[in-house]
Amino acid sequence: MVGLYARDVENLPQPRTAAFFDLDKTVIAKSSALTFSRSFYHGGLINRRAVLRSAYAQFVYLLGGADHDQTERMRQYLSALCRGWNVQQVKEIVAETLHDVIDPIIYDEAASLIEQHHAAGRDVVIVSTSGAEVVEPIGELLGADRVVATRMVVEDGCYTGEVEYYAYGPAKAEAIAGLAVSEGYDLARCYAYSDSVTDVPMLESVGHPHVVNPDRALRREAAARDWPVLTFERPVRLKQRVPSLSMPSRPALAAGVAVLAAACAAGLVWYTSRRRLARVPSA
Repeated sequence: MVGLYARDVENLPQPRTAAFFDLDKTVIAKSSALTFSRSFYHGGLINRRAVLRSAYAQFVYLLGGADHDQTERMRQYLSALCRGWNVQQVKEIVAETLHDVIDPIIYDEAASLIEQHHAAGRDVVIVSTSGAEVVEPIGELLGADRVVATRMVVEDGCYTGEVEYYAYGPAKAEAIAGLAVSEGYDLARCYAYSDSVTDVPMLESVGHPHVVNPDRALRREAAARDWPVLTFERPVRLKQRVPSLSMPSRPALAAGVAVLAAACAAGLVWYTSRRRLARVPSA
């Protein structure tokens, strides 16, 4: 008799879920693109003036003073700056310096969230306006399952300065919707994290949006929508945090290194006051 009733109960698979993370000022404490300026200078790709300009842009980004127009001008400047750069040379430079410049600025709180989401059975996806060849090795460093990032046009082994795919604003939400279809994610049960108001489309595409160190406009949106506000403020080296962490090999890093042009378009945003860190609900 029990077997008869059991045949009426379907054993349906549970929908897959994911946590989507913006990168700059959400997972790492600085702009992933601008952080490499000194490395490109030592590699002969940019001059001292460009280094100083990048340092100033990083300063504005950290203190919070860049509006949308300033951000767009910086994107155009960086796109023009990388025109003609040899892709292989860029890969070699970033492969040599990625661990030194990125590992020390990863937020401990973000690394903990990534671990919690993996433990809950969720995929972790980095969704960044920075260049794919920069974001992909960072994603590998963090143990992310997938990466969505800006892609530059390459001809004859060099960057043209043109953008093939710009992972900015609504394009991030579109990419997440595409992953939901291809990977079977139930977006109503997914999570998203960002610091910038430009990522509102990404945040509102999931059932559990969180804002991290938000700019003024995003803080207002969070208050109006009752979104949790998180404070990330403890950069820490992953090797110090997890001594047994297996770091990617240098060739593996070289396989995914990127030009910084067009990479920081969405990164230069207002930075404001902080609030207490919220806990991630269990699955």
